[in-house]
This record gives sequence, structure tokens and C-alpha cells, in this order.
Amino acid sequence: MSAAESREVIWPSLPLEAWRDTCATLHMWTQIVGKIRLAQTMWTNHSWHVSLYVTTTGLTTSPIPHGTRTFEIAFDFVAQELTVTASDGGRARVPLEPQSVAAFYRRLMEVLTSLGLPVTIYGKPNEVADPIPFDQDEVHRAYDRDYANRFWRVLVQADRVLKRFRARFIGKCSPVHFFWGAPDLAVTRFSGRPAPQHPGGVPNLPDRVAREAYSHEVSSVGFWAGGGAIDYPAFYAYAYPEPSGFAAAPLSPAGAFYSTDLKEFILPYDAVRTAPSPDDALLAFAQSTYEAAANLAKWDRGALERSEGPP
Repeated sequence: MSAAESREVIWPSLPLEAWRDTCATLHMWTQIVGKIRLAQTMWTNHSWHVSLYVTTTGLTTSPIPHGTRTFEIAFDFVAQELTVTASDGGRARVPLEPQSVAAFYRRLMEVLTSLGLPVTIYGKPNEVADPIPFDQDEVHRAYDRDYANRFWRVLVQADRVLKRFRARFIGKCSPVHFFWGAPDLAVTRFSGRPAPQHPGGVPNLPDRVAREAYSHEVSSVGFWAGGGAIDYPAFYAYAYPEPSGFAAAPLSPAGAFYSTDLKEFILPYDAVRTAPSPDDALLAFAQSTYEAAANLAKWDRGALERSEGPP
């Protein structure tokens, strides 16, 4: 395998226009699975109890309680199936193939019931305009196995590098986790200080949820497949509240910029995957955007950070 071929395997191209319909369908599927975790799990600060996690084959809920039993739902983008595994040995699967959101919803709920794990969720998507209830959604039905697999491979690399970035911080910090609302993979650092009340206004998301998520000062970085003003895959970073001078702060690497539409720093995914060292490019973006937030907002960096390596 040539170096170029190896690069394409590790950091595959992911043009949004090539898999837009599949991306929209998969977004709804991950919302259904995420809402199952939400319905069964005790609330954890900043909605950390709802997210999914990258695995060696896809995305997982991690164990979900159901009475004295637990179960786990996992997307496998290698075998192209969704698996439900229960702590008493029960196991079932739903093929990942072209099917409507309504069909996927019905099949997954039937699988859960067959395993003695019935769950009721709020049946309408969040954080999207004009949401269609899951059990009525016959619009989103595309599924391209190759692009779903590419998306997962990008998440694997982003997850790996962002975990390295996360390890540099000893203050309060989220896991590297996949939020199905946007959807995006993110890691968020906290200064430890309360933040002004968030204005809310996220489409089809209760303001109380957004306000609890941003109850304290944050600096966040993550990956998003794209859409709207940024119609391509990209890494992003933002601060809440945004300190004065944030948009003009020094930024690395070349190609990164501040989006006035999103009020976030953006680094196109293609600028990372084609860089001489994708890891270094992504780490430079994460570090420079964090420093912009922390320095301008006067975080106590000496108390919150450590060098890489064993303590």
C-alpha cells in the first residue's frame, strides 16, 4: 500500500455532498439510540449521560440500566449491524442497510421488547428544524455503507487525537464523546467558574437543557460532518461565554479561521487529513483555540494543566 493509499485509509475523504442523504438518515438513527440511553439513565451534568462513544468498530451507548439488568446498543460500521446486548446474555441485531427512520425505529423497539427491555422515548428529533416524528419518518431512508464506514474512521482518528489533547488538562473536563443532537464528537474543558445564563434558542431543544449545559465557562473542540454555513466536514472550537478579542486571537494551523456565522473557529477536515502530520495539525488547532479562550478569559491555567506523559 502506497503512502497516499495508507493516508486515505486512516484519514478518508468525506465530502458532505457525496453522502448528505446517508448522513441525515444516520443522524436520526443515532438520535433514536441516544434517546434510549437518555430515557433510562440518571441525569449527569451537562447532559453527559446521553452521549455515545467511539469504539473499534463504531459507536456505543455503554451499559444502560434497565431495572437490575443492563444493556448496550452499538453501531458496528464494519459488520454493518446494530447490536443490542443484555447483561443476562440476551443478544439481537438490526442490519444497517437502506431503510426509513420509521422502519429502523420500529425494528429496534421490537428487538428491545423481545429481550424484555421495553423503552419509551420522546419520539421527535431534537436540534433540527422541521422535525419528523421517528415513527412517521419515511423521508430519510438512504444508507451508503462505504460512507458510513468512512465517517466512523474519521471519528476513530478524531477520538484518538482529542483524547491526547484531553490528557493535558487536570481541571474538570468532559469525556471525548459523540453528541447526537448536532451530531458532533466533542471534548469540553471547564474553567471552574460559573457562566452567564445561556440565551437558549437551539431549535427543538428546551432552553433549560442548553442553560444547564453551559452553566459554567467552557472551551470546547470537536468534529462535525458539516451543514449549513459550513457545508463540509470540519473541526470546530468555541468558548462560552466568548471573551473579548476571541475572534482575532492567534490561531494554528494554516487554514483555520473564525466563522462569523457560527461564532466558532473552524478548521476544514481536508486541511487536517492532507497535512504532513494530521495529528499535529489537529492538536495545534485544539491547543491554540483553547489558549485563546483561557488566556483572554484569564483562566487559572497553572492549576488546570499538566504536561503530557505520566504524572
